[in-house]
Amino acid sequence: MAEEEFLKTGLSPSHALTLMNIDFQPGLSQKELSEIMNIKPSTTTRFIDKLETRGLVERKTKGKSSYLYPTPKGIDLQVEISQCWTNLYKRYTKVLGQEKGVELTEIIDKAATKLEENIHE
Repeated sequence: MAEEEFLKTGLSPSHALTLMNIDFQPGLSQKELSEIMNIKPSTTTRFIDKLETRGLVERKTKGKSSYLYPTPKGIDLQVEISQCWTNLYKRYTKVLGQEKGVELTEIIDKAATKLEENIHE
């Protein structure tokens, strides 16, 4: 379902989530982004490379660190990405029912929060 919803953006759900994180926190380092998303640095690099190639993100290097910023094109795509997430929620809620759809969203949110807290300990 997620892949279908995000087709119109030209991004996978993972790439869209990466862009969202950069849009919401411009100036993140690649290391911080890897921690937030709970993915390996090599995966983060691949995601950023694709977003950079598409003109959605730019890297700014300071010393040995790279910091990530959305381009105007990346910022503009955020509205469409948000709509895709909304549509995905509606689709799985239609299948699972409203109560289970909300429950699933809450479980995912709690799991993501717990994983993020664990990373920063």
